[in-house]
Amino acid sequence: MGLTISKEDISKLPLETFDGNIVVIDHGREVAKAVDYLSAQSIIGFDTETRPTFTSGKSNKVALLQLSTEDTCFLFRLNLIGYPDALKDIICNSSVKKIGLSLRDDFAAMRKRTGLTPENFIDLQVFADKFGIDDNSLQRIYAIIFGKKISKTQRLSNWEAPQLSYSQLTYAALDAWACLRIYNHLMNGSQINGTI
Repeated sequence: MGLTISKEDISKLPLETFDGNIVVIDHGREVAKAVDYLSAQSIIGFDTETRPTFTSGKSNKVALLQLSTEDTCFLFRLNLIGYPDALKDIICNSSVKKIGLSLRDDFAAMRKRTGLTPENFIDLQVFADKFGIDDNSLQRIYAIIFGKKISKTQRLSNWEAPQLSYSQLTYAALDAWACLRIYNHLMNGSQINGTI
């Protein structure tokens, strides 16, 4: 029997917060500098957000792309800047490892913006399974490993809003950063919430 956690147990856990820097990229001219910084990293966290649709058969393009180091998360507002070539360079960069979760969904959504194939990605759903973690949502994996809760209250908010709220920014940054933190923790052979 692998490691798992109930919704009830998660609800009792303290909330996790992202205390690093959040850099919002909402102009094309800001992309190259951010990508230069990210390209110098060996590994980064990855996530996307899309404005939800409540109409059957309708879907929206990815509005936000999050790329995080251990202390800085860049939020690229794709609904405002499109999908610049510099951003494609980091997503398709085979020398920078990108850690995400449920990547098939993210890639399907990204394909609406570009036909390029993302390179050197690791999906935590598959990766965590190797460590005996049966649950495959980010919130559950994080709770099992660190004993803290990731709030999902902003997940269905409007990611194409003219101005993203502080809650949206911190939620988006936390998700990408959490992917990186989980991967690094497991790779370092650290304990899982004191159980291994």
